[in-house]
Amino acid sequence: MNAKLNSDMLEATRLTREGRLTEAMTILQDALSGAHPSAPATQAGKDAGQHPCGPAAWIIDMVPPSFKGGAWSPQKFDAPNRISSAFDGLAGGSGQRQVPEALRDFLDRMGQPSSGLALDGLSGLVSTRAPAPLPEGARFDQQTFANEAGSRAYKLYIPSGYTGQPVPLVVMLHGCTQSPDDFAAGTRMNELAEEQTFLVAYPAQAQSANVSKCWNWFNAADQQRDQGEPSLIAGITRQIMRDLSVEPGHVYVAGLSAGGAAAAIMGSTYPDLYAAVGVHSGLACGAARDMPSAFAAMRQGGVPSRRGAKQPVPTIVFHGDRDTTVHPTNGDQVIAQSKAGSDLRTTVSRGQAPGGISYTRTIACDDSGHPMLEHWVLHGAGHAWSGGSPTGSYTEPRGPDASREMMRFFSEHSKPEAASPL
Repeated sequence: MNAKLNSDMLEATRLTREGRLTEAMTILQDALSGAHPSAPATQAGKDAGQHPCGPAAWIIDMVPPSFKGGAWSPQKFDAPNRISSAFDGLAGGSGQRQVPEALRDFLDRMGQPSSGLALDGLSGLVSTRAPAPLPEGARFDQQTFANEAGSRAYKLYIPSGYTGQPVPLVVMLHGCTQSPDDFAAGTRMNELAEEQTFLVAYPAQAQSANVSKCWNWFNAADQQRDQGEPSLIAGITRQIMRDLSVEPGHVYVAGLSAGGAAAAIMGSTYPDLYAAVGVHSGLACGAARDMPSAFAAMRQGGVPSRRGAKQPVPTIVFHGDRDTTVHPTNGDQVIAQSKAGSDLRTTVSRGQAPGGISYTRTIACDDSGHPMLEHWVLHGAGHAWSGGSPTGSYTEPRGPDASREMMRFFSEHSKPEAASPL
């Protein structure tokens, strides 16, 4: 396979992962006939930046280990069948027969860990820019926490305004293929921490735990208090509370996609630890219990198998109504679970962000008029952090500033009886 054909196939595979089958088909047809692609790769790359939800649709396609302690691995990539369907539509015949065997073999390897291609393709939107310089006096340290469930590294942002006084703590859980640095850049949460003086922790999912660095929100064992990944995230939180001066009752957790689902789990299993939760493009705790139910939940919404906390959990949700990776219905289900059956009064308003994304915002208040839940539906937005920076991956800069709105919501909530860091 020559270099030109190899390059064309890589580009076709990237487009297929984004669901852009017609463009992929055109490139493959031209490549196999010896012609140049009808659309230059630079333009295709430019278009890809406008569709941040593409690769994330594949990252949960994982096969469980065949033995205890084994690693999760990707399923065999089904792009050949999807591209075959595109050929069917054009040629009116069996795409399965028309796609050359060499091409099918190449695309089939995209899901195999040994090829090295699956992870590269999934992390293609991660920024490679150098990290922004820290403000004078600020720190962004890497640390580690370990317990019976294992160990996880995390990064902790300490703003220059922190001098030992009690300040809030926000725990940020990244999405699949992301890293603490990438997530910090995309959400701009460190910039807000510098402005408002609070600590920000970014736990890092280990690739040994999930090959695409997804939090394993769909595993029943990782949805329980003091077990698995929830125990590690709570342990990181408490370690920071012991090591630094954290304002009692002002500890929060938020996340995107798989990290958003993990944040919902933390809110449900540790309502005594976190005063409020932010879920961006995520799913409710217990929306899935294994791989088949995870696919179903992402595709059409997952009905939680558990009620979660007995009392309402203050929660703010952001979800794009054009999200093809995690169905928008999941945002409704996060809100329903956080409501815990309480009778709350709701008000609905509509607006538009300066960048052009319009939204519908629903606020649910308790009897005293205090807002307990907020649900932002972002019209026309996909699977990306609203109002985020393009220096990070999976962001929608045109939307309302989710980070700032979350911090505003968090500041309205504290726990009267703060959880002990012990």
